[in-house]
Amino acid sequence: MNASVRLSLSSLRAHKRRFAGTFLAVFLGVAFLTGTLVMGDTLRAGFDTMFGNATSGTDAVVRSADAITTPGESEGVREPVDTDLVTTIEKVPGVAAAAPDIQGAGQLVGRNGDPIGGQGPPTLAGNWIADPELNAYQLAEGRAPQKSGEVVIDRGTAERGDLNIGDTTTLRTPDPVKVTVVGLATFGGEDGMAQVTFTGMTRADAEKYLTAGPGEAASIQVRAGPGVTQQELVDKLDPVLPKGVEAITGQESAEENTDMISSQFLTLFTTFLLVFSGVALLVATFSIHNTFAIVVAQRTRENALLRALGASRRQVTASTLVEATAVAVTASLAGLAGGIGIAAGLQALFPAIGFPFPESHLVISALSMALPLAVGVVVCLGSALLPAARAGRTAPLAALRETAVDTSAASRLRAVTGLGLLALAVGVTLSGVLVTPSLWLAGTGAVLALAAFVALGPVASTTAVRILGGPLDRLRGVTGGLARRNALRSPKRTAATTGALMIGVAVVSLFTVFGASLKATMDQTVSRSFAGDVAVSTPSFGAGGSGLSPRLADAVQRLPEVDTAVGLGRGVAEVDGKGRALTVTDPVALERTFDLGNVRGSLRDLGTDGIAITEKEADKQHLTTGDTTQLTFTDGRQQTFTVRAVYGQSELAGDYVITRDAWAPHRTQDADTLLAVSFKDGVSTEAGQAAVEKVAGQYGNPEVQTRDEYAQSSAGGIDMMLTLVYALLALAVLIALLGIANTLTLAIHERTRELGLLRAVGQTRSQLRAMVRWESVLVAAFGTVGGLTLGAFLGWVLVKASDGASDSTFAFAMPPLQLAVVALVGLTAGALAGLRPARRAARLDVLRAIATE
Repeated sequence: MNASVRLSLSSLRAHKRRFAGTFLAVFLGVAFLTGTLVMGDTLRAGFDTMFGNATSGTDAVVRSADAITTPGESEGVREPVDTDLVTTIEKVPGVAAAAPDIQGAGQLVGRNGDPIGGQGPPTLAGNWIADPELNAYQLAEGRAPQKSGEVVIDRGTAERGDLNIGDTTTLRTPDPVKVTVVGLATFGGEDGMAQVTFTGMTRADAEKYLTAGPGEAASIQVRAGPGVTQQELVDKLDPVLPKGVEAITGQESAEENTDMISSQFLTLFTTFLLVFSGVALLVATFSIHNTFAIVVAQRTRENALLRALGASRRQVTASTLVEATAVAVTASLAGLAGGIGIAAGLQALFPAIGFPFPESHLVISALSMALPLAVGVVVCLGSALLPAARAGRTAPLAALRETAVDTSAASRLRAVTGLGLLALAVGVTLSGVLVTPSLWLAGTGAVLALAAFVALGPVASTTAVRILGGPLDRLRGVTGGLARRNALRSPKRTAATTGALMIGVAVVSLFTVFGASLKATMDQTVSRSFAGDVAVSTPSFGAGGSGLSPRLADAVQRLPEVDTAVGLGRGVAEVDGKGRALTVTDPVALERTFDLGNVRGSLRDLGTDGIAITEKEADKQHLTTGDTTQLTFTDGRQQTFTVRAVYGQSELAGDYVITRDAWAPHRTQDADTLLAVSFKDGVSTEAGQAAVEKVAGQYGNPEVQTRDEYAQSSAGGIDMMLTLVYALLALAVLIALLGIANTLTLAIHERTRELGLLRAVGQTRSQLRAMVRWESVLVAAFGTVGGLTLGAFLGWVLVKASDGASDSTFAFAMPPLQLAVVALVGLTAGALAGLRPARRAARLDVLRAIATE
């Protein structure tokens, strides 16, 4: 065995504790990354299997060939197909059966009166298909619906809503429909399709409540006869289908469903976790580098003796890298096992908290194992590279020195480099924020700012620790003064120790500031655009929810307390060839209830062939009042509209407005997304709200909120996001805490003789513990302050860049209370990190400590 390798392995066995922190940092980062990759592969395989099982009896799907997709949505809206096609399809040779599939939005109300679902995944309703092979849902209990008002629901929805066979409840379509549960169904062998809810109705009810009229279906499901493949069936169907209608295989349909889940949820879910894996590994890099830097400094005499005995620079460097490789490989392999355990834990946890992912065995691919292993080894070796090179440069004469303590300070070159990076970062960032709004430029500036903070750390640590530690001299006397001097003795080490914590706190602060800014933006939007007194809505986001009944606005308008009630509906059309969302409403009432800014033209004259657009869209399309534009609706019909008004603001009103009469010939399932209500003079908010709530109770009991309550509920998803962010970032803070603890432990090792002398001249054990703890708090305070500063700056950059790069107007907000909590957590982490090193220091034997060299 090579001498360098033997020496390295011998050193590792002799000093196992030195690398405990490094091992844990690599282990946690690799485990989190592995768990994320394995969980993503497992979920994809589970959805593949589930959709494959659910559609195994469907050999072809007949549907509209074209879809209109609006910006920000991955799934387009298709024109319905004529159900009379079923008769034509059944006559095609090779077809065993065909059935229309009518689908729309339908949200069930649970036993407690609250709607089920609506927080992201769709809430679906449709006709119950009698052919069990063509129906994606399989009847598990009870029977199929036979008369109006009877429904079958999936088991998962029944459990969440505490509904059983025989129960009567309300189905929002969005008009409220009283339904009785007569059966429970499964999907692909599961209780449901993840969080999607499904209600199966009779065909007559589905046509009545989910379509604009009878004879329309979302698609037609087709089953092949014996010996006919899916592709052969499609080839037979194509010649008999009318223009604009296509047939795809059942396999293609299942793959599209899986891709839709992947693009809308799985990709976002795994990307989100991968980002935090990256943050954890970045934080771990600082801890690992610091550990090796200290170990190399402590072994200066040992390395010098090796050099004096004939070891070459390459051998000394190789010895350190072999140690790093051994730690990296061992910790990464342990991290792989830990990651598989994390994935298994998540797989069991999600159903327990109400997120029923499809059941499947863990999928462990070669990439999911190889990538984290490679990342762990590269991160560890990369972090140890500079300390290893420094070890190789140790001069043989260093063996004659009395001490091996790292006393390196900040150099002038470092200060100049750091200030140069900071100036470049500010310049690039301001360019990407103020001059040419660009998220890429702003991101580049943010990375440069991070590099500048790292470079300037040793330069700033001396001044920062003096200022932060100033009160300790007065509050803790000699103990506080010693703690401050210990933190000051090696600026480079102090900065490296706090680097991990600084990154963790910076990311937490970044998301805290951005979340507060999103809330402020929502408040600003509602305050600026919404001039009503109360808002009626169904709390939901994503594709969930069924919306509000369009008849509710007229019912509320008839109340004696109400001045104006206007509902905002949603339509979809291609405007000059590009998919756009349309706001369907009463333009006169809209202008009275919403602040639309400067309006050119008249909203009163839209009629059935007029459209109102925002100034922004008018500029994009080169349109002004009096010009015409071509709209193509989902039913395939085209119509020329005249621009009769151009208005300024669009946050709640949307970019394109047409009347309900103009939308009526093209609508499918009609629904409003928001109802804004203004009261007459002299009517109090409380009295008006109570009157509106009474009427709303007859239309599925949607939520009636004041303007402030509506703004807060609209931003409710932000709090959920921040809670998840904080939970995930706890891993980064934990790694940073381990780094501080490991650094202090190693520092105590090199200061053994010093600590022994302090005890010999009268320092008590409690004073020694306090000194080490306060040193840890000071180091954490420096990292926390730096992280807060960097995080607040990056939060401002992200908000301003988003403001410039998007059509929405973002507001910047600094939440003092939340940032104070972040600062407290950082200081607490420092105090906790100092507990173990403090206990170890206090247990030192005085005489042995003094005798240590």
